[in-house]
Amino acid sequence: MVKSSDKRFGTVAIALHWTLAVLILVLLGSGFRSGFSADASTKAAVLRVHIPVALAVLVLTPGRVIWWWRFDKKPAPLAVSPAWQDPVARGTHLTLYLLVFAMLGGGIALSILSGAPDAVFGAAPLRDFEQFAPRTLQGIGALLLAGLVALHGAAGLHHHFVRRDATLRRMWFGRGA
Repeated sequence: MVKSSDKRFGTVAIALHWTLAVLILVLLGSGFRSGFSADASTKAAVLRVHIPVALAVLVLTPGRVIWWWRFDKKPAPLAVSPAWQDPVARGTHLTLYLLVFAMLGGGIALSILSGAPDAVFGAAPLRDFEQFAPRTLQGIGALLLAGLVALHGAAGLHHHFVRRDATLRRMWFGRGA
């Protein structure tokens, strides 16, 4: 089933969710690796992965938002969840989207200001990102995003292993839930 139903997510929503989850984890890992590396060649090598993955997230995230907004619907919340969880889940998802967009915007600003693409994919020297204001925001945003991703993942695992409800099964491929 391509589109979501009242009971479970469709194939497109699931594929976008898990693809973006992996890509965002790669971005967080490569961003922290680059940010904590003192060696310019290591930093440039990591950024050769980080920048194209960020561009993929820049395309897929608005695509996911458009998919929800124009073509699909989200399944109804599970009746077994306490009433307070639905607004918390919605707020968490909204905050995840806002942080991803903020991080993408900050990355674009940092790339433009520092000339990073010319250094990473060309012959220009890699400048020290610390001298550019978006670098501080990227660091703070990455910590917030990592924390929120961890919380989101932990909530999914809690629902699956502790609550034993269909929350995670309906966001996976196949006929679960």
